[in-house]
Amino acid sequence: MIRAAVLPAVGSPLEITGIELPEPGPGQVRVRLAAAGVCHSDLSLSNGTMRVPVPAVLGHEGAGTVVSVGEGVTHVAPGDGVVLNWAPSCGSCHPCSLGEVWLCANALTGAANVHARTEDGRDLHPGLNVAAFAEETVVAANCVLPAPEGVPLTDAALLGCAVLTGWGAVHHSARVREGETVAVFGVGGVGLATLQAARIAGASTIVAVDVSPEKEALARAAGATEYVVASGTTAKDIRKLTGGQGVDVAVECVGRAVTIRTAWESTRRGGRTTVVGIGGKDQQVTFNALEIFHWGRTLAGCVYGDSNPAEDLPVIAEHIRAGRFDLGALVTERITLEGIPGAFENMLAGKGGRALVVF
Repeated sequence: MIRAAVLPAVGSPLEITGIELPEPGPGQVRVRLAAAGVCHSDLSLSNGTMRVPVPAVLGHEGAGTVVSVGEGVTHVAPGDGVVLNWAPSCGSCHPCSLGEVWLCANALTGAANVHARTEDGRDLHPGLNVAAFAEETVVAANCVLPAPEGVPLTDAALLGCAVLTGWGAVHHSARVREGETVAVFGVGGVGLATLQAARIAGASTIVAVDVSPEKEALARAAGATEYVVASGTTAKDIRKLTGGQGVDVAVECVGRAVTIRTAWESTRRGGRTTVVGIGGKDQQVTFNALEIFHWGRTLAGCVYGDSNPAEDLPVIAEHIRAGRFDLGALVTERITLEGIPGAFENMLAGKGGRALVVF
């Protein structure tokens, strides 16, 4: 028996309870978690914005130590530190054949599997494949990547989602060039990672935007050169900070229609907007045909930072070891499993950066 955070049904409170976790079968790995980040996507799963089979063990951003491996697993062994990869690519679907592994058509098929059982015998599913809100988990072998050397496992947990997403939004989706100006909307865990990635990319002016004035110090520590408290004049405020032109790149990390529209309006003519935030179906964004033509801007979605974790983690690790990327700066709260509901409440209230469950 191990302890885990279980979502019994969509819209229900999480239950911190014991679960029965099986030993790894062929092609599986058992991992003892060191830490797991609490991501907004976990909140979206709990409230039904994103759908997965329930009841489920949530949590998709984590790192830990391999306890045991099943038959056929050779790339990791007991005792190895690993980062969980919640969206493994199958390597054979059409997007994978194009090299777009972040769009793998089969990445989330594992979420329908039976992962464990409750004490009273109910089947549990693994949330977004990896069920990181638990002391231990059993995952498919392609859901684990070797943890970078020299990076503490508690910090490495953040590499599994927030950092890859923020890094990729800047370096893969928006492709920020040295000297360009960037605005980042939303200063949560992903937003803080995005700010650091923009600084490393050599952006000149980096504008952080959030509804909370209290996040300014966090944003500036991550690399923001300017801070704007979101209002009805946000786009105008950003243009004033960029010589009346608007930024070259806007990265939206919130997932709300009004924020996406404002991010787009904050860019210069020919500017680029990357949407990282996951919004609900009710969030409708509208444009008229003339403005699309006149402004020549681009608006792009961004899944998992358009990243290939196996290739990107070593690159990011070099920046971490060199002191250019500070994983600890993303974390504003270290909690236990019992603290996850409170972390959800803080996200809804727009408070803090990343909450990290430390086991």
